[in-house]
Amino acid sequence: MDFLSKGLLTFLFLLQTIQASPDTKLFREYIGAEFKGVTFSDVPISPSVDFHFILSFAIDYTTSDSPSPTNGQFNVFWDTDNLSPSQISSIKNNHPNVKVALSLGGDSIGNGYAYFNPSSIDSWVDNAVSSLTSIINQYNLDGIDVDYEHFQSDPETFAECIGRLLKVLKNKGVISFASIAPFDDEEVQSHYLALWRKYGHLIDYVNFQFYAYDEGTTVSQFLSYFDTQRSNYGGGKILASFISDGSGGLSPNNGFFSACATLKREGKFHGIFIWSADDSMSNGFRYEKRSQAFLASAR
Repeated sequence: MDFLSKGLLTFLFLLQTIQASPDTKLFREYIGAEFKGVTFSDVPISPSVDFHFILSFAIDYTTSDSPSPTNGQFNVFWDTDNLSPSQISSIKNNHPNVKVALSLGGDSIGNGYAYFNPSSIDSWVDNAVSSLTSIINQYNLDGIDVDYEHFQSDPETFAECIGRLLKVLKNKGVISFASIAPFDDEEVQSHYLALWRKYGHLIDYVNFQFYAYDEGTTVSQFLSYFDTQRSNYGGGKILASFISDGSGGLSPNNGFFSACATLKREGKFHGIFIWSADDSMSNGFRYEKRSQAFLASAR
């Protein structure tokens, strides 16, 4: 074998190694949905990870006592007393590795579900682009997460509305990244998979809610679920996840980090996200510390 051939083989091997070893320092955490007084500075932040706070939630509903859909006119529903624009600027200035996103939708509003309920695709997109651009600029945000969980539209309408929204916001430089947060439910998956098929190239991370599986999930079950979702969202950066109150899925005490180590060895690991900082206050953020230590030590 001549020198050039050996060099080419070496290059291809290194390229395969790089492709099989994705950046695995990403840590993401939802914050602000439960109004428990948690602040950004309460949460431990390792300088060795890429840290994303995800504000929960911005919802296209009115802020009245009986909230109703607004067709893409988003309002802020997170704990703004403790998670304000000035506090965002402060945490980002003090921690250059921190970025902040907002999440759209969520499970509920008031005493009912928060539905995705557009009047039309064009009007919803126009309203969403305008209202979200205003919020993102006011709060100095970096990205968007999509966490609608209830729908009064078909999957294709959802895909067009969200896909066009992400495309416009990215093209205008309003956001630098986007994620989606599906879970294993037939209606939910039908909507997000329709979005993924047409606009997956605009989605940087899949915050799959593995904690929506049954409490007591085993390591082997978790790994099986993970592979299923890697297949569903082919080519996507699927993040491993848990809920900090232990109410579902594979918990840190039952082998979550062992499962992550396996995913890392297999070249499937892209990072960790937690729901949520609000719940983690009661345990002193022990799992945030452990997650970031794992990410910082991962090779």
